[in-house]
Order: sequence, then structure tokens, then C-alpha cells
Amino acid sequence: MYKALYRKWRPMTFDDVISQQHITDTLRHQVISGKTAHAYLFTGSRGTGKTTCARILAKAVNCEHLHDGNPCLECDLCRDADSGVLTDIVEIDAASNNSVDDIRDLRDGAVYTPERGKFKVYIIDEVHMLSVSAFNALLKIMEEPPPYVKFILATTEVHKVPATVLSRCQRYDFRRIRSADIASRLKYIAQNEEISLTDDGAALIAALADGGMRDAVSLLDRCSVCGDVINAETVSAAAGIAGRGYLYEILEAVFSGNTAEALSVAGKLYDMSKDLVRLSEELITQLRNIMLLKVTPETADGLIVCMPEELEQLKKLAESAELSEIMNRLNILQSCRERMGRVMNKRVEFEMALINLCSGAANNAQTIDNSEIYDKIKQLEDKIRGGIQTAPSDNGSARNHAEMKQNSPAASEEPVPTVDLKNLRNEDVKNLDQWDEILELFRKINPAVAGSLVGSRAGIAGNVIFIISENRFFMTLFRQKENASSLGDAIEKVLGFRCVLKARCSVTENEQKTMAEQLVKKAIDSHIETAVDNNQ
Repeated sequence: MYKALYRKWRPMTFDDVISQQHITDTLRHQVISGKTAHAYLFTGSRGTGKTTCARILAKAVNCEHLHDGNPCLECDLCRDADSGVLTDIVEIDAASNNSVDDIRDLRDGAVYTPERGKFKVYIIDEVHMLSVSAFNALLKIMEEPPPYVKFILATTEVHKVPATVLSRCQRYDFRRIRSADIASRLKYIAQNEEISLTDDGAALIAALADGGMRDAVSLLDRCSVCGDVINAETVSAAAGIAGRGYLYEILEAVFSGNTAEALSVAGKLYDMSKDLVRLSEELITQLRNIMLLKVTPETADGLIVCMPEELEQLKKLAESAELSEIMNRLNILQSCRERMGRVMNKRVEFEMALINLCSGAANNAQTIDNSEIYDKIKQLEDKIRGGIQTAPSDNGSARNHAEMKQNSPAASEEPVPTVDLKNLRNEDVKNLDQWDEILELFRKINPAVAGSLVGSRAGIAGNVIFIISENRFFMTLFRQKENASSLGDAIEKVLGFRCVLKARCSVTENEQKTMAEQLVKKAIDSHIETAVDNNQ
């Protein structure tokens, strides 16, 4: 019976595990010294060796004839462990055994001593899938386990494991396997399996594996039946990805703005049943390479993932565009890849992204400068914290009045106060009886801002209107010319003439405060804060 390559060539000792020497060396030394922990947590992305190292460690602590910390693979315990019949090593898949009853069964079985080995080892794979109750049950046995029990937890999502469990484990983080190590291991497997694997084929498989050895060996297994020689073209066909030539045709079309060419190449790939999701991922990878070449051209060789002969093409593309353009294009492709998982027609989504990439839509986004908006927000926050001043100086009044006249849509018709504000008396300010009617009209013109004037009152002297509001924030809103102009329009429609809404009196602060308080008493019975402003 045929056995899949990834199972056949699974590492059997610590020495066989690649790219995780920082972990395997530590585990070997613990086994040699006899100072192994009672609980371990192995975390990392898929295919990096978590479960494999857990099985090797479980064999090593029970092996009768260790070889430099590695299991001998020849004793009865090692052979039974490899065949899965050693009852002292228990593997549990938490994805399908995640209930509290499953962990209770584990806890009940842990009280019994090992049948043949020194330790009873529980390997819990995908431990993050356990329920909250199951974690609580597991925590109890992990707090004070019997001296002959060890736990090895493996997970790809360590953030889902409770801190109470993490604190009781020795944690080991598995790194993504380097592409060079994957390619070297693939060559070794191919040689022993009598498979003809070229260097470019091994490099492409390693790049597609994205740091996972299992994915790489599985892809090699798939490619082994596609032809006598496994090269880059064979791998591309087996993986359903675009050939490297097609990939760079799209990139060159995108960087030159040739939308028709980019869509034409994408159409050919679609007709050839190429996976558009994988194609977008490949384009993202190459754009990342171009971005790194643009930022760090001297040291990027150790960071980028590409075939050796493609490096010059990537450098030319990096020289032809600005960094901001490259990053905007990368954002478009990232968004496209994300949406592809939700849309029904992936071709349409991909073609829309190509059009955006070629048409320069990405460049338009970079011209938006939000710094002015952030500055205005900061000014508003400062004013709210410090309170809004109701009595600015004469110079400030004149400056604000000039700004309002300049910014107002009807600056040429800006009215001039018909009353002498310096000598204005309290009895000269009358209640504006039409204020409710004005507010009703203002709610239709600018409903978002009209809410700040709820409960407000107004007085009028000549063509100058004084607004009294319980809401201090309305002063901030009406410093925006659009809001002041829309309120002025509402007043003009009701009263028939344009009024001055912002009044700055050339009196002292105490006198203005006294005048404002008297005006408030005249407008409403209870005391409220006033805001007498001009043209807002």
C-alpha cells in the first residue's frame, strides 16, 4: 500500500528536524540530563514540526537506549511508539475531542502508572480548540500531575490558550522553515525516492510552501506523477499557479499602465484554469520583493523570495516606480485577495483589481493629506478641554470677522452691524420671537448641526443676533464657515435680511459677562451658560 511522502519521511529523531535547532538542542539536553519538564507547549505555523517533536520527545523519555538524547528507534518501546500501539503515549486531537468529558477521561486515566515505559505522555494537538470547561479540567491535573505523567500541548493559535495553562508549561516557538532548508530536504527525499527534481523546481516548491515542510513534501508528492522531471514548469502546472513568465508579464503591464495587456494575460490564465487566488498571492509576494528592493537594495537579497534569475527583473521594476506607488498597489492586491474569499465571481474581482493597478487609481489615494484634518481635530479637543472663551479681545474679534467675510459664500454682501456694539445697552437687545421658526428651517438645511441649538434662545439688536445656548459645543461647530453660512441662510429666509451672527463687543471681559448674564435672564428663567458670538 502506497504511503504518502510526508508520512514516510516524517523526522524520527531530533537530528532529522530542520530549521528548529534552537528547540531540538534544548530538548535533547533535557533528555540527557533527565531534567525534562512535566508540561510543554509547542506553538508555530503549520508544518514546522510541532507534533513531530512532540512524538520524538515522548519516545526519547521512554527509550531504553538513547543515542545522544535521540531515541534509538530499535528497542521495543520505540518500534511500538512508531507504530502507534504503545499505550504509554496517548495522542489526543483537541479539534474533535474538545469537551470537558474528554478531558475528564484523560484525568481519570492519568492516575494509573505507565504500563511499560518510565512516563505516561499525553500529546494534545490543536489544544486551542478545547472548550473553557475542558481547559479548566485540564488545568487541575496540570497543576499537580503525578511524577510519571507529562503533557505536550501543540497549537497554531497560542493566543487562544488561557494564561493559566501557559504559565504551567515550558513554551517553545517553532519558526517557519527557511526556503533553502526546505529545498535541500526536498532534494534529499527526491534522491532517495528516485525522483528527478531540478534546483528550480525545488526552489519553487519551497517558495510555495511558505515555511511549512509538510506542504512542501505533499506538493513534491503531487508533482512526482506529473512528469519524469520535476522543474519549475511542472510545479506551476501541478500547483495551479501562473508560470513565472505570465507573472512578470502582468507585473510589467501593471507598472507600464497597460490595462489591456494585463487583462489579456489574466484572461489566458483563467482559460487555462489557473487559480486566481493563488495568482493574486504570487503577485503580492513579488510586489513585496519589489518593495524590499526599493527600500533596502543592498540587503534585500536575504529577505526576498524569488528564483535567482528573476532578481534582475524585479530590480528593473523597482527602479521604474516610487515606493508609495508600490505600496498602494500592494494594498489593492491585499484587499482583492481578502475579498476573493467572499465573492462568487473571483475573476471579476481580480480584473477590477488589475484595472485599478493599471489606471493609476492607486496613485490618487496617495495625494490625500489628512494632516490638516488631524490639526483641526486637535484644536477642537484643546478647546473642549479648556472651555470656549466668550470674551476674546478686540483684535481677535476684528480678525475673526474679517475671516468670516472672506470665507463666507456671500462675502460681497456681508452686512455691517447697524448698532454701536461698544455702547450697546441691555434694554437694546430684544428677544427674537421668530427663533423657533428659524431653528425649524435650520433643521431641514443642516440637521446634523441643528441639534447643538436645542433649547437655545436668541436676542436681536438692529441686525446683530445674539445666540444663547445650553450647549457649549455649538460655538465650536459654528466656527466652521459652512455651518455659520447655513444658519445665516435660514435667518435670512425668515427675517428677510442678512444678519450679523458673530458679535465681538469692545468691552471688558467682566462687562461682557454681566451683559450676557442679563441677556440670559431675559431670555429664560433659569441660569444657563451663554455664548455670544458673531457671524456663527
